[in-house]
This record gives sequence, C-alpha cells and structure tokens, in this order.
Amino acid sequence: MKWDTMILEEDCLKLLDQRKIPQKIEYFKASDYRKVIFGIKEMVVRGAPAIGAAAAHGVYLAVREFVDLEEKEFQINFKKALEELGDSRPTAVNLIWGIRRMKKVMEAKKGLGRKDLLQELFSESQKIAKEDVEINKKLGEHGQKIIPQNGRVLTHCNTGALATVGYGTALGVIRAAHAKGKDIKVFVDETRPRLQGARLNAFELLEEGIPATLIVDSAAAVLMKKGEIDVVIVGADRIAANGDTANKIGTFMLSQLAKHFHVPFYIAAPLSTIDFDLPQGEDIIIEERDPREITHWEGNPIAPEKIEVFNPAFDVTPSENIKGIITEKGIIKAPFKENISRMKPGGDYS
Repeated sequence: MKWDTMILEEDCLKLLDQRKIPQKIEYFKASDYRKVIFGIKEMVVRGAPAIGAAAAHGVYLAVREFVDLEEKEFQINFKKALEELGDSRPTAVNLIWGIRRMKKVMEAKKGLGRKDLLQELFSESQKIAKEDVEINKKLGEHGQKIIPQNGRVLTHCNTGALATVGYGTALGVIRAAHAKGKDIKVFVDETRPRLQGARLNAFELLEEGIPATLIVDSAAAVLMKKGEIDVVIVGADRIAANGDTANKIGTFMLSQLAKHFHVPFYIAAPLSTIDFDLPQGEDIIIEERDPREITHWEGNPIAPEKIEVFNPAFDVTPSENIKGIITEKGIIKAPFKENISRMKPGGDYS
C-alpha cells in the first residue's frame, strides 16, 4: 500500500481520513484524546482492530496531556478520558480491549515516574499496532486455505488495511489467496448506508490488482442462486463466547442467504475481537447511528423530511449460520462454545 491507515507519533495520532476515500488521500491529525474520540465516532477511522489501536494511542495521549497534574487531578481527568474513549463506539470490543491493555501497562509500571510511564505507554501503543499487522498476516495464511483455485468470494463492508493497522482480516484472507497465485474473483457488496464496500473495499482491491466486481447489497441473492459464489468471508466487530457475531448491518441477511443456498460462510477476525465474557449475541449492544446517514447523501436530502428512520450500524449473525471463524491461531469450528473457550488466554486450543 502507498499509504498508512494510521501513523503513531509522540505528540499525535495521524489517521487516514476514510470519509474522503476514494476521492482524496488525506490525514486527520488527532493531537489529543478528544480528537481521537471524534475520529472514532465520526468514522475517520473504522474497523474493529483499527479502532482498538486508535483507542490505545488515545490513552497514551490522555496521559501525555495530564502528565504534569497533581495526583488527584491526574486521576480525575484520566478516569474521565478513559470513560469517554470507552463510550466512543459501543459495539466493537477491540476498543475496550485496546484501552484495557494500556491500563494493564499502567498498573504494571505504577512504580515509575510519570515521564517514564509515558514512554512505556507510547511503546505499548506502537507494539499493539505492529502486532495487529503480524496477526492479520497469520490470519490471512490460515484463511486462504478455504478459498479454492478460481474461487469466487463474496465479502461485505471493508475489512482490509483500512479497517486494521495494516493488511486486513477478511480482505487479508483474500489478499493472501491472491498472493498464493489463486485465480480468484471478488464480489464486493456496496454496504449501505455509508458504502464502505464501494468506497473502501473496491479502492483496496484495485490497488492490489485483485479482480473485483462491485454489486448492490441486494444482488447477493441472485449471485448465490446462480451458483456464482463459492464462499462468503466477512469481518467482525464483536464475537460472543458461543460464536454469535456482530458485524456490519446486512451480514445476518447474507448469512441467511448463504445457509439457504449452501454457500460456506466464514468470519475472519483476530482473537481480540472475541468477547469471552459475553455468553451470546443477543447481549451485544448494537449502535444506532444518525438517521441522516440514510436520509441524506453529501448533505443533500434523498428521502422525505419527516420519515422515521431505523439505522443500526450492526446486526448479529447466529453461530449456526457460520462455517468457521478464521483467527491468527487457526480456524475455529463448531462446537463454537467449546472451541472458543479453548482460545481464551490460558486455554488449550491446538
């Protein structure tokens, strides 16, 4: 790629502004944790792994801002910053994962002076970003095995380098298959209402030279009925302990279609996207976004002014619709509850 999804610096976080792709390649400079929150909420940065890494750097920036305060004021301000970061988007578990990982460093290094602690947090933030790329490449290597030679893959929303620190999850699997020399073709859902497929996935696939065809979301059934899809691979924002998976709205519909037409349906996500403490998908909080995402386009109304709007950002796919969950440690298959529990830190998955 000729660009970076995010650039971690000591005084800021530079985010590739995904609101402006494909028309512009432009960076948004988050010089404090509040601007990181803005970037997450307004989808300057999006995708569960990318949000997690951005939030981690937001923790570092908060400590950097408050580093010279007296202890009581530091704790008050830092606690407020963590709460605001944690509330920036409710569905993606990686956000909380990134924050918790930084808090663990703070607890482990609490004997250090604040300036030394700040350097430890900056190093941890960089480590999280580097690990994300390495994890995605391992995930891609495991996942590419499910794509046959001349395979036709359907994917939904953006799950590439733009949704991560680099390489990608579901799109990373596709990249790995392409790199292996498999003559694949990708069908890209536009992904209403924000068109992450049309704007971002299509952009990444063209840059990689991977053959791709853009379709409206409602065309997926036609392709499956005609036997033109061999496998569906999507990402995830939160995976429950029983395998139920929250992902971009429209994913559940695709899983139902895939089940009906006997097309294998896979999730691709790092282990950090699994919420081991969440028993089932119905417990996942689903973010609802601004109605104007549906009623307007580039500020122009495309629907009657007083129409009621339902705009969930995600839906939940039940585990019985999922063939497997592709992770950096391999592909988890049914029984999901049992096999996911083995993936928990300290588990015995092999």
